[in-house]
Amino acid sequence: MPKLANISGKEAVKAFKKSGYTHIHTSGDHAILQKAGYPTLSIPLHKEVARFLLKVQIKRAKLTEVEFVKLLK
Repeated sequence: MPKLANISGKEAVKAFKKSGYTHIHTSGDHAILQKAGYPTLSIPLHKEVARFLLKVQIKRAKLTEVEFVKLLK
């Protein structure tokens, strides 16, 4: 099982960008990412993103947790 603990918002944004998302803008402390044909993602730019929030965004991006962990590297 992949490890989704202790991932910062910046790391998550980088991984989603590798999967084809584009960082459109930052609203407060959230990065807004878009990709054609997929839902818009809002990633909190915290030192550590809550695991359940990360899982929801991974699912919305139509990725598996394993694919997301590979994108982190």
